[in-house]
Amino acid sequence: MTHGAPDARWPKLLSLAVHEFRTPITVVAGYLRMLLKERAGPLSEQQRRLLEEAEKSCGRLSGLVAEMSELSGLERADSPLQTSPVALQVLLERAVAALSDLPDREVMVELQGLAPGQVSADASRLQAALLSILTALRRELVTSNRLLVRSQIAEQPGGAMFRIAIGDEPQIDEIAAADPADLAPFDEWRGGTGLSLAIARRIIGQHGGALLSPPGDGRAGAVVTLPRA
Repeated sequence: MTHGAPDARWPKLLSLAVHEFRTPITVVAGYLRMLLKERAGPLSEQQRRLLEEAEKSCGRLSGLVAEMSELSGLERADSPLQTSPVALQVLLERAVAALSDLPDREVMVELQGLAPGQVSADASRLQAALLSILTALRRELVTSNRLLVRSQIAEQPGGAMFRIAIGDEPQIDEIAAADPADLAPFDEWRGGTGLSLAIARRIIGQHGGALLSPPGDGRAGAVVTLPRA
């Protein structure tokens, strides 16, 4: 899907796909639970292991369908925000605290030089969007074991904006100095992240901000803009 004008049929198609996928996945998950409870007879260790793997895969599909449902609601703009003033630093700290461990290596996420101030936000949804971005960028980081997050306030014609720079040590200064007007939209359709980045970009957009790619050809970085309250 491109970043051009959206197809008006897209939200309806997405909603239809959610409906069509949800029922069979629920049925399969139910049968797997029955088999694991040995309702159809005893299981060998190998059979149990295979069924448990199938159940995990079914759970991942259920999670993807839930993301599709959320994205469909955002595309239809039928999920209004419940906003109140909240410190941006608090949202970033909570997002970092909620990060899960990586299975194969340790990558630290470090908050540096965060500008004080508040945003008018649906706190739980904006925090979830920030968490999705940090999760994806940390997973893709290969040049360092530290992902840095900085924020500053820039005065714009429409009012003051927070500018959040996310990147590794060699790139963070360049990312933080970049003018958002010169940056391309963030590539939300990348493998291994499900629909979480597409959801994050739309939630940030609902808050009056933007999710942007870093300057150059780097992938493990991003710029997030949000209006200051």
